[in-house]
Amino acid sequence: MSKTDAQVKNDPWLMKLLQQHASPLLQSILEQPEIYQYQLIYTEIKRDAQQQPSFINHYLNVDRNRYFNPASTVKMPVAFAALEKLNRMGKTVTAQTSMLTDSAFSGQTAVTKDATAENGFPSIEHYIKKIFLVSDNDAYNRLYEFVGQKTLNATLWEKGYKDIRITRRFVPMTSEENRHTNPIRFVKDGKTLFTQPAAYSDLQFRFPATKILVGNGHWDKNDSLINEPMDFTEHNNLPLEDGHRLLRSVLFPKSVPAEQRFHLTADNYRMLYTYMSELPYESRFPAYDTAEFFNSYTKFFFFRAGKDPLPDHIRVFNKAGWSYGFLTDYCYVVDFKNNVEFMLSATIYVNKDGILNDNKYEYEETGYPFFKEVGQTIYNYERNKKRTVIPDLSQWKLIYK
Repeated sequence: MSKTDAQVKNDPWLMKLLQQHASPLLQSILEQPEIYQYQLIYTEIKRDAQQQPSFINHYLNVDRNRYFNPASTVKMPVAFAALEKLNRMGKTVTAQTSMLTDSAFSGQTAVTKDATAENGFPSIEHYIKKIFLVSDNDAYNRLYEFVGQKTLNATLWEKGYKDIRITRRFVPMTSEENRHTNPIRFVKDGKTLFTQPAAYSDLQFRFPATKILVGNGHWDKNDSLINEPMDFTEHNNLPLEDGHRLLRSVLFPKSVPAEQRFHLTADNYRMLYTYMSELPYESRFPAYDTAEFFNSYTKFFFFRAGKDPLPDHIRVFNKAGWSYGFLTDYCYVVDFKNNVEFMLSATIYVNKDGILNDNKYEYEETGYPFFKEVGQTIYNYERNKKRTVIPDLSQWKLIYK
């Protein structure tokens, strides 16, 4: 890592923009970066006469060495890597082929049916859909098992994301159990097309020399309060800049060097774009309870606080995550009516009592309002600024079944 990479990135202009109309709550958060540990990246997108985009990044408190728990945002690169692996396997198996997961090691579970799928069976596409629509944990676990811990991390490292670590499923398991992944069968019309044996990852992770400790205390798996910080040294890690660039590499693949792109087909891209922006009520399989999975369930910028409805002319292509008091969202926003587009990524830590795993976090009072107000401020700026070229956003008008 170069010295430049290790420095905190700050753009005074962005801070000034946010402070101009900030509520007392947002003002208080912005003035206390050590308490709230927020990081923010706003990317302006400018189009030339041929509609080719260029990207101007603005940073606030961005520091790849300041750990935050990425929670469900790691599901995004896992979905990308799963499609890339599938494409390397040849044409026998597709994202729609039934994927049956068996078990072969302690802690593992099998999945051979999925009542939420139209045909009653799980598949890579169905898992990807559930990941983006409602951030389904089991769907992530199954794709983690399909890709395998070693292939998953090696894929990301080879694309230049050296600081990303994806070490675990979202289910209680030891480090050793997370290195073992399940045997998998791809089946069509009762015939097994491909068998992937159980695998073991001998990958050597470069964990930080200094332990990553968060909070003042935590509840452990035995429901005992431990009056010591929680150790995140071997947990998943996804720096904000890397998640932001991962999203851009899939939404705008030609904007990053070829070696940083995922090997995806036109159908893969269309699938990802659809599920990244689809809302729970638009899905028939699965059919979601929209009281629980409301429109903006996984859309933090603008909408999450107060469960506001999303206007029909705005689509948000994103992946959000929440855990241990950390809230994070990577998104690309499109407004078809006003010809607006921009990217916005942020993370914040809201845990006043400093105790982790007590489910007492200020998500509703502080976290979601922070995202909503920042999103609205950037959106208003985008709506009012002069554009020399009006962006053609027609490619983002998708069909939701």
